[in-house]
Amino acid sequence: MSRLGIFVDRRTLSSAEQLHALIRCRDAAESLGHSAEFLFPVDIKKIAQMDAVFIRARTDPLNVTYVASRMAESCGIPVIDDPASIRICSDKVNMYSHLLREGIAIPETLFLSRDEASLSGAEEIFSRLGRPLILKEPSTSFSLRVEKVTDPEQFMKVASRFFRMSDWIVVQEFVESRYDWRVGVLDGELLYVCKYTIPEATFKIQDSVNGHMVFCRVESVPAKDAPAPVVEMGIAAGNAIGNGLYGVDLKTTNGDCCVIEVNDNPSLEGGEDTAYPAVYDRIISHLLGK
Repeated sequence: MSRLGIFVDRRTLSSAEQLHALIRCRDAAESLGHSAEFLFPVDIKKIAQMDAVFIRARTDPLNVTYVASRMAESCGIPVIDDPASIRICSDKVNMYSHLLREGIAIPETLFLSRDEASLSGAEEIFSRLGRPLILKEPSTSFSLRVEKVTDPEQFMKVASRFFRMSDWIVVQEFVESRYDWRVGVLDGELLYVCKYTIPEATFKIQDSVNGHMVFCRVESVPAKDAPAPVVEMGIAAGNAIGNGLYGVDLKTTNGDCCVIEVNDNPSLEGGEDTAYPAVYDRIISHLLGK
């Protein structure tokens, strides 16, 4: 019997939806004849005793999840998310560079250094990319530190704040849509497709509006009903990062689609897999075999 370690932290267990998803993951492992054990940061030494590790806590090269991933890799233990995927996806400059290298369509994008930022330069960027613009701090996740700006003064105000955390920021053209496609990719193959309908009060899938958090509506979409170009581009974008588990966000406009970003450690507790009941079976089989 193989042992699966499901690496979690206190935040992972902060909602009933997340807890339910973890239980489904454990049950799937046991139904396939494996044992599953939840590992918290204090249990990190147990990783060497596992046959595979599935990280279900927020990943970042500066926190313990990356240490857990590196420990598994150094022991020759299959792990999702692997260290390389964490490093790439946690830095949007790195992530977009991988997509550009493979010819994946993304919104028109500039990488702006602290030394290059100026009011006159911001005006030139607006002339090139249009109004409004999207600014992103490279380590952002869950729509944090992603802001829309409409003039050079606002551009510089947001950029200055982001430059306190990074020497570079990402500047992108704004692609208008009321929903994002999310394509789940595992080892170069489609895992699931869903649609995130963006709340009316914002342009992001989750945001704080008037002091209250608002969230997108999640609709799991059968593969046969999803646009083929979205699925194909999602898989290509995942392959541009690696062979792990990714959630690729895309937008479609006027028949074209582009990748907004690629996420490691994609959410599965929001109903993304409703039309795909075998998601956890596939992940566990990828890690441990049938």
